[in-house]
Amino acid sequence: MVDVLLSRYADCIFWLARYVERAENLARILDVNETFSRDSRGAQNWLSIVQLNTDEERFFAGGREVSAESVLRFYVVDGDNPTSIVSAVRAARENARTLRPLISTEMWVQLNIFYNRLAALGAGDLAPGRLSALFTTIKEACQTHTGITEGTFFRDQGWYFYQLGRYIERADQTTRLLDIKYHLLLPNLGDVGSPTDASQWHALLRSAAGYHAYRRLHAARTTPARVAGFLLFNQAFPRSVHHCVREAGRLLGEVKSRYALRGGNDAAEELDRLRAVLGTLTIEEILATGLHEFLDLIQRQLIAVGHALAVAFFGYPATPPAAAPAAAAQ
Repeated sequence: MVDVLLSRYADCIFWLARYVERAENLARILDVNETFSRDSRGAQNWLSIVQLNTDEERFFAGGREVSAESVLRFYVVDGDNPTSIVSAVRAARENARTLRPLISTEMWVQLNIFYNRLAALGAGDLAPGRLSALFTTIKEACQTHTGITEGTFFRDQGWYFYQLGRYIERADQTTRLLDIKYHLLLPNLGDVGSPTDASQWHALLRSAAGYHAYRRLHAARTTPARVAGFLLFNQAFPRSVHHCVREAGRLLGEVKSRYALRGGNDAAEELDRLRAVLGTLTIEEILATGLHEFLDLIQRQLIAVGHALAVAFFGYPATPPAAAPAAAAQ
């Protein structure tokens, strides 16, 4: 077990990475959702964003109705919504403030500027003609943070906890994106193979930054099974669930071995079980038994991994993790 001070820092580093990754993924989802919202199921597609974070109660409590404007405001600039982009970046900045003795000046300055720019956004910035540029800016700012961290963060224990947080969050977000969009995009039989069908699946891949990697493997017709299999199992794609789980397991093993940490065995076992499941099932078997049920299982196991890490290294009490499907929060 690491000491109390390091436990606090490890917790903040872990969540700094998760919040930045969460903000980038939400920007990707909102950006590409404009493609989906142009069909006859536009309102349903915007509702799917709310469902992705299990935010129905919070969203409708304010008397909101589902529309592009209300959902975008809720998830981009609403500081009272803890799952919004501005809230995620604010939380990342607060963790970075605690970590000032450990992180580089460049990391802190970039995050601080990023948050201030988001906090200054107004209704005009969410106008339809400006959304693409806004989401590009958000994604690039998150990627800039990742690049600065890669180039300036000292490679000690903190580096491992940062990487663990990033991969666990990325795996979780990929399952949620696939869960919601897969069911929305299941086409009518008459639409299979049509230009509309193909463009929608391509948009889903773009939301996960996987379009070009996917096309390198599958130059022929895009199918739901191929897309789902790629996002779940491809070990060379850095956002696939299998790749993220494998990397998280490797990082946990390295930090335990290099720094002689006694804790973390429960988290390692959860990751081993998850990797075994991902390494033995085929996408055909999963689709036959239920994709939603499989993704829900993966999400719950990732929550269990995060809880086990918190107990082992961050000083959290050993109480069972919440069984809610929503992404875990600090």
